[in-house]
Amino acid sequence: MKQIQLWSPTNETKDNSNLKQFEKWLSLEKSLHFNDYNDIWRWSVDDYENFWTYVLEYFKVAYHGTFESVISNHSMPGVEWFKGIKLSYGEHLFRNKNKSKEALIFVNEEGTYRISWEKLEHEVNAIQNYLKSIGIKRGDVVGAYLPNIPETISCFIAVNSLGAVWTCCSPDFGESTVIERMSQCNPKLFISCDGYKYGGKSFDKQESISRIKNSINSIESNLMISYLGSPITLKDVDLWAPTLAEHFSNNKSVSFTKVPFNHPIWILYSSGTTGKPKAITHSHGGVLIEHLKYMTFQNDVKKEELFFWYSTTGWMMWNFLQSSMLVGAIPVLFDGSPAYPDMNRLWDMAEELGIQHFGTSAPFLTACMKESLNIKSSHNLESLRSIGSTGAPLPNETFEYIYKNIKSDLWLCSMSGGTDVCTAFVGSNPYDPVYKGFIQSRALGNALYAYNNEGEHVYDSLGEMVIENPLPSMPIYFWNDENHERYRSSYFEEYPGKWRHGDWINIHKNGSLIIHGRSDATLNRNGIRIGTAEIYGVLDKIEAIKDALIINIEKEDEDIMPLYVVLNDESRLDEVLKKVITKTLRTECSPRHVPSFIKAIPDIPYTLSGKKMEVPIKKILIGMTQTQDVNMGAIRNPEAMEFFIQNRLSLISYSKK
Repeated sequence: MKQIQLWSPTNETKDNSNLKQFEKWLSLEKSLHFNDYNDIWRWSVDDYENFWTYVLEYFKVAYHGTFESVISNHSMPGVEWFKGIKLSYGEHLFRNKNKSKEALIFVNEEGTYRISWEKLEHEVNAIQNYLKSIGIKRGDVVGAYLPNIPETISCFIAVNSLGAVWTCCSPDFGESTVIERMSQCNPKLFISCDGYKYGGKSFDKQESISRIKNSINSIESNLMISYLGSPITLKDVDLWAPTLAEHFSNNKSVSFTKVPFNHPIWILYSSGTTGKPKAITHSHGGVLIEHLKYMTFQNDVKKEELFFWYSTTGWMMWNFLQSSMLVGAIPVLFDGSPAYPDMNRLWDMAEELGIQHFGTSAPFLTACMKESLNIKSSHNLESLRSIGSTGAPLPNETFEYIYKNIKSDLWLCSMSGGTDVCTAFVGSNPYDPVYKGFIQSRALGNALYAYNNEGEHVYDSLGEMVIENPLPSMPIYFWNDENHERYRSSYFEEYPGKWRHGDWINIHKNGSLIIHGRSDATLNRNGIRIGTAEIYGVLDKIEAIKDALIINIEKEDEDIMPLYVVLNDESRLDEVLKKVITKTLRTECSPRHVPSFIKAIPDIPYTLSGKKMEVPIKKILIGMTQTQDVNMGAIRNPEAMEFFIQNRLSLISYSKK
């Protein structure tokens, strides 16, 4: 694969990186010496027990007790890490308390607010005392239905400080979606707010909250937070949050309960669009050392830098965003629409605040490209060091757009991971160049390989993404999953003892790589596997196309590969445009990439976390999934799914020529 270099770190950048400081420490303290990033990566996976032990030591993780072994069971699943020690994730968030700097910066569609450490600690202390007063203790589950606001961070830290288990849904989630998720884990307390704001509008959620609470029998207490400022109408709320400080603050420091390394920290959820969502449970210690590692070595985030990632509380990137506090950085929270009043909103914020690390989704960056925004000429982004991208593969043309139209001396940190591990398997490193279309590297400690059909490692060839060694932030279990049956079937059936993630990946021999989309959505055309990302990357260059979805339907007499396109307002799908699409795919990819037919549709269904619903759509079109099996509350734009359901037969019929 030919690689086109877009950026390379200077020697000064490498020497000043956090990874270089770790490398120097390894040399002095452990007599370990390396030549380059791949050298360090190889050691981190070949000797992964020592690697994670040194991470624990290097960051001076505060814990009680001792561990006899790093892991108690080498066979996945069922691995226990650092058994015998106790620690607190929340305590490490507060280790960087700084009177001269704010703890958080919060931006919504109405303004910017700076939250001091004093205010944060005062609020966490009050919530902690309230939780104690209603009997919340270690192991209890606390459910939250909150937007990305400072109070959500305060609630999480207070819950975490007691060793209770946090689980959260964003208020743009439908009622059935919240009930389906939280009823699995029986929350004892439900924290909500009166509503949320988006696109210049306020959305009151009090009636929905009442129905959610009445549907989850385990809820004993209710706490309401005022965000819209609307009068409270619910009659069964035990406490209205503005009175928390008045009744429960004692002006003391927050206390933290240390819990076993493998004690559950939070429950996250898979999309659950056509089945029961998985209640993915992580550990205190596992996410602590993983987030310390990734923020520090992969993203090179430094103390007092501003770290932003556009996310709602329903996406694991919210959890990842607040972990920037672990390394002394200042998280920037944003609540609202990234396109209100226009697509410049987040770039305006980046300029105004002087953000160093700007994280978003691949679709947002591609949308900026399609809007022909020239950020470089309209904004001063002198402070900006890196742009992070995740949620979907980043098209080649968007790589180029970023360097041409946003900032030329920028470090593009494309990454891919998931809710499953609350981090990235692959992403950035401060030593290597950025190549067009390529993610820089596999993350340290992550023994990730591409497998061919025979289960062998392959390079420069499309393969199944497989992780061969355990990672600390792999789930400890799925909540309410008897005998770990769903956990095992989700990742370990194909290759026993190895984690199959479900992505197609192509690893270059220099360690850089490309994600080609979900393997369960792979297009198998005449025996040739095609990643959907290959096709989307080409279609993104066609100005008339706003969005696209492609699937492959295997039939007895033939395979058909329909392409569905959403057009820009001024465009129409005529024969000329069809020929442009066909010719472009044939020329830039191959004849096998040319669809069987092309149809224009109003919109494409996305999950709440922003992923195209290729597999559910395929199941609907071939009749595997019935209308009643689709959870519309788990879909960002349910009307788009409704269109596929109502027009199933016409969407797969076409005239052969």
